[in-house]
Amino acid sequence: MVSKISEGIEVSVETFYQAEYSNPANHEFMFAYRITIENHNLFAVKLLQRKWYILDGDGQNREVEGDGVVGVQPVIESGKQFQYVSGCNLRTEIGRMHGQYKMENLHNKAIFFVNIPPFEMIVPFKMN
Repeated sequence: MVSKISEGIEVSVETFYQAEYSNPANHEFMFAYRITIENHNLFAVKLLQRKWYILDGDGQNREVEGDGVVGVQPVIESGKQFQYVSGCNLRTEIGRMHGQYKMENLHNKAIFFVNIPPFEMIVPFKMN
């Protein structure tokens, strides 16, 4: 697991290889990731948007962005956390992701950005 705090928001990431949804013969490697977002600020925040930078092991880059996460724009109260699971399909056995969340301070309506720490996705048999 990797974790990073920026702007008073802690983002932790765990990854899981999804063998049952992968097809290595066709260069399809599916990974799930669990994100925990914890608000250490004294005010509530709303997650408005996400932006991901995805790098396959062969050097190909992709960017993915959109509103909220997994179909919601969660409000995270002070001292509380929000957790979700999503996935990423790679063309190689190894990849890397990082990104940022656009958030709103619900006290003063200020917009700010929270960094999502870089994390690796590695097929287990590649770690031997």
